[in-house]
Amino acid sequence: MQPLIIELAMNGETRPSRNPHVSRSPNAIADEAIACIDLGAALVHNHSDDPMLVGEAAAARYSEGWTPILAAHPDAILCPTNTGARDPAERLAHLAPCAKAGARMAAIDTGSMNMPLSGGGVGQARMLSYVNDFDRIATILAAMREAGLAASIGIYEPGFLRAAIAFHRAGLLPPGSFAKLYFFGGANYHDATPCIGFGLSPSAAALDAYLDIIGGSGLPWAAAVVGGCVVDSGMAALAIARGGHVRVGLEDHAGPRTPTNAELIAEIAGLARVACRPLATPAQAAKLLGMSPAGRQVRGVGTASPKS
Repeated sequence: MQPLIIELAMNGETRPSRNPHVSRSPNAIADEAIACIDLGAALVHNHSDDPMLVGEAAAARYSEGWTPILAAHPDAILCPTNTGARDPAERLAHLAPCAKAGARMAAIDTGSMNMPLSGGGVGQARMLSYVNDFDRIATILAAMREAGLAASIGIYEPGFLRAAIAFHRAGLLPPGSFAKLYFFGGANYHDATPCIGFGLSPSAAALDAYLDIIGGSGLPWAAAVVGGCVVDSGMAALAIARGGHVRVGLEDHAGPRTPTNAELIAEIAGLARVACRPLATPAQAAKLLGMSPAGRQVRGVGTASPKS
């Protein structure tokens, strides 16, 4: 079985009040990322501590944390998040400078959704609602290809995955693109209280439903549990057994435990050992995903050899 790619979702919207171990500053992000890559993480996705920065300013803030990471692990696969800009073009202005700063992936959601940001039922929960139609998705993917960045594809609902497969078959995903199957663990992003949620709950049946959509497309995938625990839910073990990969970290994690990112990476590594799957190094992960080598991003090309 192929090596297991572990993605570290380092911080996201998680605040110290939810988990005191979360890293926010560039120095803390660098130290923790280096330690987690040493333990087996191949891909690091982190948020800046100033989400309103855009363009060159956003890339410069990311670079403060990334420079030490790349000094220790030149092949590390780094992925920023989206910016908080309201203007659609400005929201993409950080992609090219982030690529120059060492990023090799960027985030995209291939669909539209209502995401609860607080607890409560219908009419009580505070929601984040957004629309990504096919034209918008195509525009974002084109900007990623131009910047030489692979797409880190967030799959919150089955329709997101159908759209991602359609763009994959059309050859419009950048090389190295990677689908993340997000299962809902029961709690919201901000304070980890119970909420309505989104998509599918973590189970073998839910994973099989997504894998049925992926079919023979060849699109690489990882499982994650947002607002829960990918380990405690059993989803990590299921993904490893089915030949997929795993995303884990304090951005997604919620529950009675307050682990460190390093502890979560070590738990996935332990499951991989039991399943006799070696952990992919960053260089091995890039090869498995079909990414360009570090420092040699290929601009303006589609996904290599999409399957029909």
